[in-house]
Amino acid sequence: MNVMNRLLCGAALGLAVSVSSVGAWAETPANMLVIANRIDDVTTLDPAESFEFAGADISRNVYNRLVYLDPLDLEAGYKPDLAESWEVSEDGKTITFTMREGVTFQSGNPVRAEDAAFSLQRAVILNKTPAFILSQFGFTPENVEEMIRVEDGKLLITTDKKYATSFILNCLTATIGGIVDKKEVMAHEVDGDMGNTWLKTNTAGSGPYKLDSWKPNESVSMSAYEDYYGGAPEMKRVIVRHVQESASQRLLLERGDIDIARNLNPEDIAGLADNEDIKVVDELKGRLMYLALNGKHPELSKPEVREAFKYLVDYEGMVNSFLNGQYTIHQNFLPATYLGASDENPFSLDIEKAKALLAEAGVDGLEIEVGVREAQERIEIAQSLQNTLGQVGIKLNITVGTAKQILARYRARDLDVYLGAWGPDYPDPQTNAGTFAYNPDNSDEANATGLLAWRTAWYPGDLNEQVEAAVTETDREARIKMYEDMQAEFREVSPFVVMFQQIEQSAMQENVTNFSTGQAVTAAAYWQVTK
Repeated sequence: MNVMNRLLCGAALGLAVSVSSVGAWAETPANMLVIANRIDDVTTLDPAESFEFAGADISRNVYNRLVYLDPLDLEAGYKPDLAESWEVSEDGKTITFTMREGVTFQSGNPVRAEDAAFSLQRAVILNKTPAFILSQFGFTPENVEEMIRVEDGKLLITTDKKYATSFILNCLTATIGGIVDKKEVMAHEVDGDMGNTWLKTNTAGSGPYKLDSWKPNESVSMSAYEDYYGGAPEMKRVIVRHVQESASQRLLLERGDIDIARNLNPEDIAGLADNEDIKVVDELKGRLMYLALNGKHPELSKPEVREAFKYLVDYEGMVNSFLNGQYTIHQNFLPATYLGASDENPFSLDIEKAKALLAEAGVDGLEIEVGVREAQERIEIAQSLQNTLGQVGIKLNITVGTAKQILARYRARDLDVYLGAWGPDYPDPQTNAGTFAYNPDNSDEANATGLLAWRTAWYPGDLNEQVEAAVTETDREARIKMYEDMQAEFREVSPFVVMFQQIEQSAMQENVTNFSTGQAVTAAAYWQVTK
């Protein structure tokens, strides 16, 4: 069996495979990048619909956007991508984009302003989960073709009111901002779906990589687009293998079968300390680990019970043990490094205080279900909670499933408690304020699954107005104060228990350079990687 075949057929390799059964394997080819990562959350590849972590990684490498975040210069913020320049109208409501010339899609079709307009219009019309990222600017299926349009070969985006230009451009760096090939997509339209069915499992981008295959819960394979306008990537193939267990990822890394392991636990990271052939790179991510208490539950909807839960988390105990080095305590909806982020963490484990709050709420004994993705650290967090909740008479039943299964129930408001992670969609504070603290229509009919407050059946009251006001505030210092005030109120009244912010530790072969998971602002990028 040659190296290529071994890499492709072993995507689901587990601990059952031993070194002696196959002998020593050679290192991965010099022009191939092989990554072990949990990718069971991928549900679709359509940028108008994709809203999961691993899906964002694929999209970032397959699709270009009007503006992008440079993996080698993330601190610079957005840079020109398919749009080489833009101008803002005097009233601040219209941005006119001049498209970069000479760029082609992977089909060979030229990238035009018409493709950009179609892609953004399509995302609003389809109205899938991430559509709110665009619809917050006043776009609706009825008006979007007028508000996002092409004139004289240029793309014009007109918003319902004046927003900070940086806010709009930051939103366009999100996955939903991916520009698709209109001709290719519409050639696969079925029953007016604007190509959505086809794009769930296929891609039509102009990015540095093109999709070769996606096998759900198994692997993603991509190959370099040699005509990429930024220059063909050095890594001619990228293979991402779904490997669930940390120990399995470590075994593969130590044997040279993969270049990067993205889900090693602290114990396995420590176990690599003396291996001179492997390095560990830390990146502070924007990903927050949190609990969401369902407002439809008669007891969990009580303010005292919500507050009690915030004193039933062993924050220190977890970050000093099984989360050591990979999470830091963080109790606010804006991640550290974001404009307006708060470092106030007022809650700590306090069993007696929690008991008093539950007694005040009239709660004496309770049995609830928590939904958890099948990931080691999340299961361990749930088990820690099970222990502390048990000390106040609450029985916590843990339901473990795939990311797709658990997310489906959360999005249907069907879990008492959800334990999971949330990552920002774009590098602006609105990305999290507008989902954790915003839900103007809490009815079941709203089906606003992109809003975490809606999934949790929580109406945030005056926070709705505060969120709306902050996105139009152009004074930087005033805007910072608005988000600080919002988070102070949110900590006290919301049904969310924000616990930790992730520090991603990527273990990789010593010869891998320039790999980035996107830090706190975006997804992973592969095209700049060398070996």
